[in-house]
Amino acid sequence: MSEKYVPRLKKMYKEEIIPRLMKEFSYKNVMQVPKIEKIVLNVGLAEGMHDIKLLESALDELALITGQRGVITRARKSIANFKLRKGMPIGCKVTLRGDRAYEFLDRFISFAIPRIRDFRGVPLKGFDGRGNYTLGITEQLIFPEINYDKIMKVHGLSVTIVTTAETDEEAKALLEAFGMPFRKTN
Repeated sequence: MSEKYVPRLKKMYKEEIIPRLMKEFSYKNVMQVPKIEKIVLNVGLAEGMHDIKLLESALDELALITGQRGVITRARKSIANFKLRKGMPIGCKVTLRGDRAYEFLDRFISFAIPRIRDFRGVPLKGFDGRGNYTLGITEQLIFPEINYDKIMKVHGLSVTIVTTAETDEEAKALLEAFGMPFRKTN
């Protein structure tokens, strides 16, 4: 019988990170240990209102990066100053859960983050107070899956890592255990 494939970070989480966090935060139960719930990649393209091909291109790039097709996000309400009407397409997003989330996080930490220009670590200010972390990326070219010659426009995206941690301190310890290179504060 062949064994079922388990992502590297998921295996590391079960074998190394859970015991380390249980000892560090003195949890009494394994279920108290924070874990990754989902990872959301979001691209906001204001130009997508006028050029639907730009949005399709961004969707294709997200599919290349994550291995999963995304959805087009639409405006929730009208804003006259931006000439925006309710229901107009303004971006796209992908939500990753389970094994795909662990696989993406592994590739993100190992390959994509080191390719950021003038990289000195990811900022600590991305925590939201409830154990979730959001990182803004200025250009999608840091992902090795993207071919520079085939992109229509260089755009940024935000990566939100949603955890079950109740505090930012627990979430930071979890992400550091996965290998997230946080910026050293001076």
